[in-house]
This record gives sequence, C-alpha cells and structure tokens, in this order.
Amino acid sequence: MSWWGKLAGGAFGFMLGGPLGALLGAVLGHNLDKGLQGLDTEASSTSAKEQERIQTAFFTATFSVMGHLAKADGRVSPEEIAQAQAVMAHMDLDADMRRAAIDLFNQGKQQGFPLDGVLQQFRRECRRRTTLIQMFMEIQIQAAYADGRLDPAEDRLLLHICGKLGIPEFLYRQLERMIRAQMNFGDSGKGRQGASQPSLADAYAVLNINADASDAEVKKAYRRLTSQHHPDKLVAKGLPEEMMQIAARKTHEIRQAYEIIKQARGF
Repeated sequence: MSWWGKLAGGAFGFMLGGPLGALLGAVLGHNLDKGLQGLDTEASSTSAKEQERIQTAFFTATFSVMGHLAKADGRVSPEEIAQAQAVMAHMDLDADMRRAAIDLFNQGKQQGFPLDGVLQQFRRECRRRTTLIQMFMEIQIQAAYADGRLDPAEDRLLLHICGKLGIPEFLYRQLERMIRAQMNFGDSGKGRQGASQPSLADAYAVLNINADASDAEVKKAYRRLTSQHHPDKLVAKGLPEEMMQIAARKTHEIRQAYEIIKQARGF
C-alpha cells in the first residue's frame, strides 16, 4: 500500500503533527483522525515509516507553499493555477490525491498561512536530505515562472523560503538560472508565454556551468545533476512516488542540454 493509501485508510505508522499535520488534517478531516487513532496498525520498518512521513511532508508542503507563492504578487494568475494543475497532471494522482493537492494549494493562498512554521517543519522532516530540499525548491521556482517571468515579490519570497530551508542565496540564484533555462527544454516550455527553442547558452545554464568549462567539467556536471535528479534515488530519500515523473522529466531536460553541448563541442 502506498503512503497515501495508508494515510487515507488510517493504517500509517506515524503522527505528522505541527503546521503540516494541521494543513493535512483540514484536508482529510475525519480520515486523519481515524488514522491517528490507528497508529501502527500495519507493521513496517522504522525506515519505511520515516520515508512515508517525509513523503507526506513533501506532498503537503509542495502544494500549500505553491499556493502561497502564487499569491505573492497580490493575485493568483490563470498561468499559476495552470502550473499547479500541470504539476498534478505530471504526477500519478488519483482523484482523492488531486482534490487534496488542490485544497492544500487553496490553503496556501489564505491570509494567515503559517509559511515559516511549514518550512521549518519541512526542513526538520527532511533531515538534511539536501537533494530532496533542492528538488522542492526547483518545483517552487518553476511554479513562479508559470507566466514566463519572475515577479520581484515572488523573487523575494523564494529567497525567504530558501533562507528558512538553509539554502544560501548564491545557490538559489544558480537554481533560478537553471530553471529559467530548463523552461525552453522538453515539454516545460510548451504553451508558456515567451517560450523559445533552447540555445547553447541555455544548455550551459541547465548544467550550471560556464561556456569556458573544460570537457571534463561538462561531463562531471552532467553526471552530478543526473545523479541528483535520479527518480529512484529521490524516492528513496522521501520524494513521493507520484512525483517520479517530474524527476524523470528533469533528467531528460538535463540530458537534452548535455547533448546540445556535446554536439557543439564535437565530443
């Protein structure tokens, strides 16, 4: 049974609690109460319980923070709603999970949303899984670019989110540059305002390297990024299984960028 099946069915072996638990409780209502009364009704290893807990935290934080980010510039645009729906579409969500994701997104838009509390708890739940936290930020940055631009208010909020998650500003700037370039690769740019064909400069930005990098540095960057975004590795760290397709799409875009650079350099 998946982490969501255990959660909705009351057979999960942990209590999330905190701001994330409150958000999820508001979404699931009596189903969460039932689950809390039935703790440990299904035998599982400590590591399995921890993974399910992190998956639950990731899912809850992703869509609620995305909703809060969408409201950063004072209004939620149709493009931002479409981007949230696209993330859901790229996940293997059943009807109940999709409704929960939409409800979490809407909670994030509400005045009084406990952003800092959510982020602090999410960081604790991830337990220094830096690649998982980085994946979370990549999803949020991509959501901010739903309308083809990064509003100054969105930029300030993303920087604030990074600060709460322990991501330094220089790394945030690297991620923002990488995501902006990725938007021209694969399916990411389809239907997006201002989308264009990926350039060689975009390819270098996706690999987070300069154009004067050596061939060895290009190959090293490619191997590092594909390892960081490998779907199986991310799921093992706590990425919900339903988000594997998002990670797979990112590895595909990284591979596309690498092929463009290879062709330009002739190796």
